[in-house]
Amino acid sequence: MDMHTDGFARLLREWRHKRRWSQLDLALTSGVSQRHISFLESTRASPSRAMILQLSEALEVPLRERNLWLTAAGFAPLYRTRTLDDPQMAQIMGAVRMMLSAHEPFPALALDRAWNVLLANRPFEALTAMLGADLWDRVNGTDSAGERNLMRLFFHPQGIRPLITNWAAVGPLLWQRATREAHELGGADMQAVLDELAPFQEPEVLWSAMDSALLPVVPFKLALGEQRLALFAVIATFGTAQDVTTDELRFETLFPADAATEALFRQLPLPQ
Repeated sequence: MDMHTDGFARLLREWRHKRRWSQLDLALTSGVSQRHISFLESTRASPSRAMILQLSEALEVPLRERNLWLTAAGFAPLYRTRTLDDPQMAQIMGAVRMMLSAHEPFPALALDRAWNVLLANRPFEALTAMLGADLWDRVNGTDSAGERNLMRLFFHPQGIRPLITNWAAVGPLLWQRATREAHELGGADMQAVLDELAPFQEPEVLWSAMDSALLPVVPFKLALGEQRLALFAVIATFGTAQDVTTDELRFETLFPADAATEALFRQLPLPQ
């Protein structure tokens, strides 16, 4: 048995199962016959490069994982991973900064697929400053100096959980969203963060969202001394990414959920 063919077959089966699709479902969506898909999964047939791209597109496999499919089948990776300061990322990063700036006076940030903060606007920086100057130092693990990770912000013992007054509703939804993304996007880096934080969590809280069934969105409510804030998030991505870094960018734009929170942010002094 060819190791390349076997590796690709395993990945194809895994991602089809992630999507909860039968071979017939994949055949109808991809335009590839069910018989050929069966042959690929049983290693009776070897995939061409075009076939790998066709099936991975149908299954909405992230670009980083499509590179794994290609190398598993003996082909070179197709999609590049660029640093944020790469000259070819200049136009993308300009658009990101424009989006973050345009959302002021409300917080907005750009994240990678492990929920690390890559860029943030001034209201977000002002909000985190209100939560404590040593906030990120408190929640960072020993191997993550300098990182700003939203999962650690919410779920680390030294994070902001005690300040969230509706944690029973917010905590489970955030944890389930991160778990789903780690599974559906092949996020080993997010899974590592989840594994790190899991020992600190209470299962009965994480897996039972409360008081949220009748709401279109669930805001997280913060108590900062005498101040009360209520915010909800809208998430956006690039729809036509052809680069791993761009494909993994997530935008979190936070909106006020009540008039008092809106007034606070409109009056909040912003860092220069």
